[in-house]
Amino acid sequence: MAGKAAAPGTAVLLVTANVGSLFDDPENLQKNWLREFYQVLHTHKPHFMALHCQEFGGKNYEASMSHVDKFVKELLSSDAMKEYNRARVYLDENYKSQEHFTALGSFYFLHESLKNIYQFDFKAKKYKKVTGKEIYSDTLESTPMLEKEKFPQDYFPEVCEDWCLLISTLTIRMIDEAAWIRNPSAGSRNPINRGLSRGRMSANGQEKASSGRGGALLTVAFDLVNIHLFHDASNLVAWETSPSVYSGVRHKALGYVLDRIIDQRFEKVSYFVFGDFNFRLDSKSVVETLCTKATMQTVRAADTNEVVKLIFRESDNDRKVVLQLEKKLFDYFNQDVFRDNNGTALLEFDKELSVFKDRLYELDISFPPSYPYSEDSSQGEQYMNTRCPAWCDRILMSLSAKELVLKSESEEKVATYDHIGPNVCMGDHKPVFLAFRIAPGAEVPAP
Repeated sequence: MAGKAAAPGTAVLLVTANVGSLFDDPENLQKNWLREFYQVLHTHKPHFMALHCQEFGGKNYEASMSHVDKFVKELLSSDAMKEYNRARVYLDENYKSQEHFTALGSFYFLHESLKNIYQFDFKAKKYKKVTGKEIYSDTLESTPMLEKEKFPQDYFPEVCEDWCLLISTLTIRMIDEAAWIRNPSAGSRNPINRGLSRGRMSANGQEKASSGRGGALLTVAFDLVNIHLFHDASNLVAWETSPSVYSGVRHKALGYVLDRIIDQRFEKVSYFVFGDFNFRLDSKSVVETLCTKATMQTVRAADTNEVVKLIFRESDNDRKVVLQLEKKLFDYFNQDVFRDNNGTALLEFDKELSVFKDRLYELDISFPPSYPYSEDSSQGEQYMNTRCPAWCDRILMSLSAKELVLKSESEEKVATYDHIGPNVCMGDHKPVFLAFRIAPGAEVPAP
């Protein structure tokens, strides 16, 4: 509403996006993607914005290099971003080294009204003031402002396939400069070789209102972690047990990351972990629910007797096919079940996060499954028949960070957890965002 005073505090926008599809069809998809992204930026007007990308560069990074450069230049120089006078971009472009390549891209933008931002240098063991816009790429292992590591394939020998992707994180730590001075130990952290990539910032941002954003005073410290976990290699294998073997692998991997984040050699701070977790619905339970009155036909390979297809048919109604299941096929006859009421009836099968309920928190989900959408640029709401739709893309937080987000809420809603581009093709993943405000003078309780 015109003339309405901006809400006080520091506006924060966290976005996670698996962008692999964008580089396979840049002419059609990137324009839509950026338009929808800028609209969210315009709506929430953050002082600090973090964009975590997975599969950055697409399936063939070398062939997509020119598209990558164009995408990055657009983000850094567009009119929509002109008020963000400082940026840090970390792109893993070392695609020739399969041992280290993670295909992660992390973007951090600081609004001109946010002052005195510092980032931690892991080699010098001190904070350095952030000025200008800088891009780090190729060999991130040598960049002192972060740490990065990819899991070796033998980390999970029982599922050692080409889908054994990566776990990598980037951590940005933000602190009010005054609080930093009062607590000198905050500036004496030791670097650690994490199973992740990592960076830190500190900030003192009390300034005048600008562009309707209100004054910004950042007095908290938190880590931002970019993550990409393993996917389900086969729908048939995922269906065999509840929970699936893939769920167990992701459980182990995420536990590893969380343990690294709070390693005893570091001062513990609150954290947000956001990326493509590849969390899936419990496949066996979903199939049993969707096909309650159906009979199952098993199709086996003639040479190996291996199960290659499951067909579920209604017992009557001319034995209509309800569901066909193959390694990379999940063809259910009525996709509306995943869209009606944003698919929330299926949230009871979204169980993978429950084992971390004592360590991680997530705002209530009220948007449809974020994957796998059609990559046809004319189809914005259609799911592909490759996987059971699921909420793969998430923004999670430590319990102390939860207090930061929820305490920022006042009479009007200031925390929003949603997806981007609901009616527009954004690739096979819909980006997911969390927007909230840190109240002036807010402090995060000790983790």
